[in-house]
Amino acid sequence: MVIFDLQVLVEMDIVTKKQLNILIQLAEADKHFAKIERELIFKIARERKFPEEEVLELIRNPEPIDSLGALSLDQKFDYLMSSVELVFVDQNVFESEIIFTKNIAIKLGFKKGVIDFFIENYGKKSRQELKDVAIHEYI
Repeated sequence: MVIFDLQVLVEMDIVTKKQLNILIQLAEADKHFAKIERELIFKIARERKFPEEEVLELIRNPEPIDSLGALSLDQKFDYLMSSVELVFVDQNVFESEIIFTKNIAIKLGFKKGVIDFFIENYGKKSRQELKDVAIHEYI
């Protein structure tokens, strides 16, 4: 039982690391890593009990974004939603961020139009409503 729990913990760390890596690269997509973007990334890391030192290492040395197909549907939506939240957090939406996020959506198995839907409805629909539409219309 302990081995299984350790394996689940390691898998969660890998999932979180991949997500944080994507967010770090997204934050840098507009060539300006805003303080508020950095704070959101560290907040997500803290919530998932991901070590701050590893986040700092990812900021210094981002990793290539590998295949994201092995994630669960909930994890894929979470990756996508956190990316959209990061785009909006500094109240400056740049075309480079949207392009980057659309590419992530495609790697996650979504149609790139899901990002336009999220942007149009961000703050207007609940997270659950966004998820329902994303899963039923954009996969």
